[in-house]
Amino acid sequence: MSLDGHTAIPPMPSVPPRVPGGAAIPPQPGAPGAGAGFDLVGWVSAKRHRTPPGVFGLGPEPRSADEKTLADDAIPGWKLLLRAALNAVVAWELFLYAQPAITWLFQLLFPGEIAAVQRNDSTAIMIANILWVLTALLLIWIFGRMGRWRAVGRRYLLPLLRGLLAAQRRHAAQKAQKEKEAGGEPQGIVDPWAPLRAVAEVGGLAVLDAETAQGLVGDVDHQRLLRALECVRHEPARLRALLDAVREYGAVACAHPSGARELVGRGPANDLLLRQLRLGGAENVPKNPAGYRGADIALDPLLLGTSLLAVGPAGSGKTTRLTRPVAEALCLQALTGTAVVVVVGAADADLGPAAWYDVVVAPGAAQSGDPQAGYGLDLFGGAQHTDEAAARLADALLPDELALRTEAARLALQQIVGPFEAGYGRLPGVRELVLLLRGEEGAWAALLAAVRESGTLDRHQHELAQRERLHGLADDPGALLADRLALLDRPVFARCFNASAGDPESLPLFALRALDHPLRVRIALPDHSHPEAARILGRLAVGQFLHAAGSRADRSLFAGLVVDDASSAVDTHAIRGLQRLRSANGGAVLGLRTLVDVPEALRAPLFGAVGGRMAFPGLAPWDGKLFEDAWGTVWVDERDVTRALDTSGGVLRRSFRGVRALLEGERAQTESVTTRKVERRRWSASDLAQVLPRGHAVVSLTSVDGSQVPPLLVRLP
Repeated sequence: MSLDGHTAIPPMPSVPPRVPGGAAIPPQPGAPGAGAGFDLVGWVSAKRHRTPPGVFGLGPEPRSADEKTLADDAIPGWKLLLRAALNAVVAWELFLYAQPAITWLFQLLFPGEIAAVQRNDSTAIMIANILWVLTALLLIWIFGRMGRWRAVGRRYLLPLLRGLLAAQRRHAAQKAQKEKEAGGEPQGIVDPWAPLRAVAEVGGLAVLDAETAQGLVGDVDHQRLLRALECVRHEPARLRALLDAVREYGAVACAHPSGARELVGRGPANDLLLRQLRLGGAENVPKNPAGYRGADIALDPLLLGTSLLAVGPAGSGKTTRLTRPVAEALCLQALTGTAVVVVVGAADADLGPAAWYDVVVAPGAAQSGDPQAGYGLDLFGGAQHTDEAAARLADALLPDELALRTEAARLALQQIVGPFEAGYGRLPGVRELVLLLRGEEGAWAALLAAVRESGTLDRHQHELAQRERLHGLADDPGALLADRLALLDRPVFARCFNASAGDPESLPLFALRALDHPLRVRIALPDHSHPEAARILGRLAVGQFLHAAGSRADRSLFAGLVVDDASSAVDTHAIRGLQRLRSANGGAVLGLRTLVDVPEALRAPLFGAVGGRMAFPGLAPWDGKLFEDAWGTVWVDERDVTRALDTSGGVLRRSFRGVRALLEGERAQTESVTTRKVERRRWSASDLAQVLPRGHAVVSLTSVDGSQVPPLLVRLP
């Protein structure tokens, strides 16, 4: 192994530079594809909106809701419908049986009008009809307000109308498809292959059009081909290769290196056209800004680019409602050639089936016969130089309580890894590192002889002498590192890491430097069987990813990191790496059970390093305090209302108030209102700890360009 790109990565078909998935990979037997019956034309032509930020483009547009609307939504359905029906009956009866009184009123206001109508005067008839319509509208306005007919329409009729409109759009799309097949010119339908058609020859998309008409082309295929076109548009030779592949293979052209065209068991919450993941629906509550109430909240790479921190106890829904959907969305984007994703979590965490991933690193699972665990982890895979590799490994080996000895541990490991690589031409294995850090005479003498034979003794003599002087001393960091590294030198982890001389050949080692390929990587940690080793591997994987993502030269792919439980991975170096991801086209989703798992000195910097924050039900009050401070305050209009029953007036006025109370369901009251502006917390720690309902979360987001989504109470699916 070396740090110059020779570390083993999964075997893949040859990929031309800068073309996602290669150009012209023929169909592979058994490769999963899009399910039959997908309406690609309708999906592309569907109406989408792009404002405000953080709103799902395929969902309903946000609607403004005032306090009265919120009060109407709180009324039980049976009571709302009963009052609406009662007022409708009274209005109809009044319109029918009050005609003599209304006719008398018309005759009093317009003398001679009734006689003109009886003479069949057309002008008089038209005026009379207008007056009757105005009377009907007046009754509808009066009794509609008392019966809350607008609330009934908003709650029951609008959803029905939206369903009818959606069915009409589907029917129009099917009709347009039939017209297209018959040679007609459909109106209002978007050609999904217009960018390709503009550069292809006549008949060059015949296979692709036929597959689209048969419903064999999915949204992943569509986005993958358009992504490939975007990459080669200005290179004639590569563009010609792409068009030839599309003409010959259709939707299978430029397939992902794995051959996959779809994820097994994917959910309906992804819109690849906007690269959005539907997170949930914003509730109609006063704490949510009016512009977001009722809208679907979504995540996209621009919002994930500032990273997201989610805090909630076990069982609150972090894995099933956040980390797994985000992993699914990033895996889909990897299939389209726009992202690379690394998912870190316990082996038993529900982060998607193994079929979702190209690489599954599961230390210890290979020894138990798991066929999916076909790769090991390169302990030095995140750096380009030996000193960087040793520093990343030292940071991962030391627990949080020994952070003060980090610099000495880094130096001790660098004094071994550099000379070893110079002497043997490869990086040391786990057992070799343990022996050298402990100062075993045989291993140390062999290292000195190898360095001397390589002719680099003069360059490394000083650091070797320094390391040798510390052997056996009480403050030798090498002994501590050796004890920590010995946790990985276990029979259950055989062949899972860098092999030492004489050890069996290791599994293909995955290096986290490979972030310039659209890979889907799952790192399954042995949390239950070897918890301390899992903590080391989690810190190592996160540290290597953050270093590799921030230092890569090609940043065309979005580099996504999903950590189901980041309690052991958060340290000073991880926080600095999170801050660099924003400008490196990358982002991370970190889950925590409680902020107590993070050292107290790192909690505020962690909140400052991420742009998205998410609080789940069951949050502890001391955790909610940090969310409260991060979300700050807002100026609100505070209304002090004093109400009293209206008992004024005589018998007639009281009788009228009684009828009105029967129709409206409320007794007449007098109100005294005082309004003033006050500063209030958006969400207090007590609200987050006690009021947050089950199945919900409060989430705030920040885009890479600085656009912010305020804290919203979201109903999670």
